[in-house]
Amino acid sequence: MSKKKRTIFFISDSTGITANVLGHSLLTQFDNIEFEQITLPYINTIDKVKSVIKRVNDVADHSGESPIVFSSMLRAEMRQLLTESKGHVIDLFGLFINELEDVFQQKASSEVGRSHRIDNKGKNNSSNASAYERRIDAVNFALQHDDGATAQHYEHADVILIGVSRCGKTPTSLFLAMQFGIFTANYPLTEEDVSDMRLPKVLAPYRHKLFGLTIKPERLQQIRQERRPNSRYSSSQQCQLEVQTLEALYRRLNIPHISTTTTSVEEIATMVLDATKLERRIY
Repeated sequence: MSKKKRTIFFISDSTGITANVLGHSLLTQFDNIEFEQITLPYINTIDKVKSVIKRVNDVADHSGESPIVFSSMLRAEMRQLLTESKGHVIDLFGLFINELEDVFQQKASSEVGRSHRIDNKGKNNSSNASAYERRIDAVNFALQHDDGATAQHYEHADVILIGVSRCGKTPTSLFLAMQFGIFTANYPLTEEDVSDMRLPKVLAPYRHKLFGLTIKPERLQQIRQERRPNSRYSSSQQCQLEVQTLEALYRRLNIPHISTTTTSVEEIATMVLDATKLERRIY
């Protein structure tokens, strides 16, 4: 049975990150629909809104169904204008701004991009310069300590991710840095590293900071096959051996760990924070 197809628009007067994140989260609940997703950021003038309306209407006329439009625009007149399209508009800000204005007894500023903006000196205009700098420092730390490149300054790491090659350590490290300001290092453990069921010397002093990632051997083989096809590295036997050895090490040393096999980077990062009791450092 073929999946039903629907067109989704993510419309924003800024980067579109808010509309994308919340919209994608909602769409994942509908398995039997195939989505064509279109993101249109910086729709910040009336003329641009009218251009979007024409595009939405063209899709509606061609497909015979109303596109779904996730909007995170702040200006009320633009949000209202968008509702005149043939799309089914889900106004993500309008759902909450009016209620919050009532609660706070204060009008929202409706200033676009406040949560992301920095000035020409690299400072955050929303009195959050320290959060911006923390994010940059955390990303730099993750890059410098990616894939065991250096063990210097591990004492400054909030968490050190360990696991076999290609199990998701690098994207999780960068996500933790970007989204949460967590100083994250990652270290790939090879068959030789743990052949005696002990941690490498470089990691031993930081055992309390270690968090393990694992993955099903079949999925690991698929990923490695794309990187180095028909090699020992990507063979079924090698993938099984590495995963089994590493999971045995996790159990022996009581290292907390999770499987990344069917888990998104966002979910992995959240589970790492929950298990380690680390708190988000930036907002």
